[in-house]
Amino acid sequence: MERTDKNGKKQTDAQERLEKLRRTVIIVGASSGIGYETALRLLGRGFSVVNISRTPCTLAQVKNYGADVSSGDSLEKAIASAASSTENLYGLIYCAGFSMAAPIEHADERDYRYLFEVNYFGAVRAIKSIVPYLKKRGGRIVLVSSMGSLFPVAFDSFYSSSKAAVDMLVKSAALELEPYKISLCSVQPGGTSTGFTFKRKVYGDAENGEYAAKVKRAAAALADMEQSGMSAGEVAKQVVEAVCKKDPPLLMRCGGKNKFFAAAKRILPDKAAQYINKRAYKQ
Repeated sequence: MERTDKNGKKQTDAQERLEKLRRTVIIVGASSGIGYETALRLLGRGFSVVNISRTPCTLAQVKNYGADVSSGDSLEKAIASAASSTENLYGLIYCAGFSMAAPIEHADERDYRYLFEVNYFGAVRAIKSIVPYLKKRGGRIVLVSSMGSLFPVAFDSFYSSSKAAVDMLVKSAALELEPYKISLCSVQPGGTSTGFTFKRKVYGDAENGEYAAKVKRAAAALADMEQSGMSAGEVAKQVVEAVCKKDPPLLMRCGGKNKFFAAAKRILPDKAAQYINKRAYKQ
C-alpha cells in the first residue's frame, strides 16, 4: 500500500517500516562544516538524521528543526519534538560553535557570554533535554570540542576555556549516565578547514589597543592553521566512529599529529608547552 507522508512524499508500507527501524541521531549544527559532513556520513551508514540549527541543512534526507542555541527555549523544544517523533532515538551530536579573537582586557562581556552560551551552555541544555529520551534504551552523546582545550589559542582565551569545560562536562556526565547505558565522547579536532575560520569575530586594531599587532598575528596564524589542517570530512569520520563504536573513549583526538601532541603535553613541563604554543601563534 502506498501513502503520502507529512512532507508530501509517497511511502510504501515497507519504506515506513524501514524508517521506523533506522536509528535516529540528532545533530545540533548540521547546516555546514563538520556537522554537515557528519550528517552525510551517518546517512550513508543507514541512520536517520535530524538537524537543529538556525539555518537548515540542505541534505534532502535530513529533517530540520529551527532553533537558536544561545537564547530562549527553542533548542529544548526542537529536541523534544525531534525525539518524540521517532521510535528509535539513538544519539545526539553537538556541533554548534563560536570563536573570537580579542584580548581579555578589552573583550566585550556580551561577546564572551554569547560564546559560552553557544559552546558550553548550549551543550549542557542539549544534554539535559535528550537524556530523558535516551534513558529508555541507552545511546550516544558526542560533543565536538577542540585541541584548543589542551593547547590554549592565543587571544581566543574564551574559546579554549569553553572547550576545556566541554571536555570536563563529558567526563562528569559519563559518570552519571553510565548506569543508563548512555555513552559520552568529546571529539577534539585540531585546525580544520571549514567556513568557521571566516565567521570568527576578530576585534579591530582600535578595539585591541596596544595588543593590536599581537592579535593580528595570532588570528592570522590560527586561520592558516585551520585552512591548512584537516578537512571537515576527516573530522566527521571520527565523530561517526564515536557514535558507532561499541565503547567510545571519553576523549577522542582527531589525526595522528594531534594524538602525538596530546601525548607530548603529558610529558612536557607546562612552561615548555606554553613556549611552543607561543611560537605557534607568533607571540
